[in-house]
Amino acid sequence: MKKHQAKKELALLPILFIAIALCIGGHFVLQPNYQDSNLVEYALAALPFALFALVILAIRIAIKQEENDD
Repeated sequence: MKKHQAKKELALLPILFIAIALCIGGHFVLQPNYQDSNLVEYALAALPFALFALVILAIRIAIKQEENDD
């Protein structure tokens, strides 16, 4: 059984903070003041894809760290 290393998890914290900022920003942009803008509409439509890309990036980083551990 492998020992738990907090350093691996700390490397993924910036990605977590970016995902949190995107979620909060998306909710902020949903305010009625910004709903007439086409740019906001496209940005909100792209938000799930950006979050999915962050998940893929995090998985790739975790796999690379596991390979470097062996």
